[in-house]
Amino acid sequence: MATNIPKGVWPTMVTPFTNTGKVDYAALEQLIEWYIDQGVHGLFAVCQSSEMFYLTLEERVSLAQFVTNLAAGRVAVIASGHISEQFEEQVEELQRIAETGVQAVVLVSNRLAGPDESDEIWFERVLQLIDRVPNVPMGIYECPYPYKRLLSPQLLKQCADTGRFAFLKDTSCDVHQIAAKLEAVKGSSLQLFNANSATLLASLRLGASGFSGVMANFHPDLYVRLTESWDSEPAIAEMLQSFVGAASLIELQMYPVNAKYHLSKRGLPVSLHCRSKDAGAFRENHKLEVEQLDAVYRMLKKQLV
Repeated sequence: MATNIPKGVWPTMVTPFTNTGKVDYAALEQLIEWYIDQGVHGLFAVCQSSEMFYLTLEERVSLAQFVTNLAAGRVAVIASGHISEQFEEQVEELQRIAETGVQAVVLVSNRLAGPDESDEIWFERVLQLIDRVPNVPMGIYECPYPYKRLLSPQLLKQCADTGRFAFLKDTSCDVHQIAAKLEAVKGSSLQLFNANSATLLASLRLGASGFSGVMANFHPDLYVRLTESWDSEPAIAEMLQSFVGAASLIELQMYPVNAKYHLSKRGLPVSLHCRSKDAGAFRENHKLEVEQLDAVYRMLKKQLV
């Protein structure tokens, strides 16, 4: 059942909003084209970067449908939007997202069990969900909000053994855990995509399939170069890794407001408005930090020509 997810870079898409707070589909259209022009291999729509916890179900479905339609097969699209706590509501969410034609529907790991509930309970609910949402490949997102539930290698193998899972967005930020997970799912259709920039090159060397993280909203082209040629250009790979690891500290600032500011500086009509953060708190020094990071990025790009 699980499909082959393309290896490489999968940005966790941000959602542009108008200044009145509505989804800005005109800006989203240009953003999708920008991602594709940067060479990404897929788009992860309706995720935490998309502010999915602040979107209605209709907005989440509409976003997934819009991205799928506009991508039009040029790149693959996966989507989550799986935010409810009640089982039947989760079923509805996942069924609705599946109907948009995305290549995989992504389960949020912390929605399936509370922090004090066991892996056995978690997996029982997974089996119930995939039974209720048949005929579509699944993914898993170790989303950090409202709490981070990392999958053990053993639990990940159980998921892989169902034959339904094609994608894991790993947020462990730990090379040893990544290595153990990769070993556990070896030979299956489940691929691991690292969300952490600092450990990316190390994880690619271990067999990770690529990158799916917030920093692909800043420098997707560098992540494409790194994931496509890390083994054939080892010196350049080390240079790229040094930059993307250090640059990822910008995540700790005011994400996703800062990503939207960066995108606006790249010429995209993306306002700073967010539902998850107060863009009014994005100060002048924050803007300078983003601009100075962009200046270093441009200097690096000149060296890579």
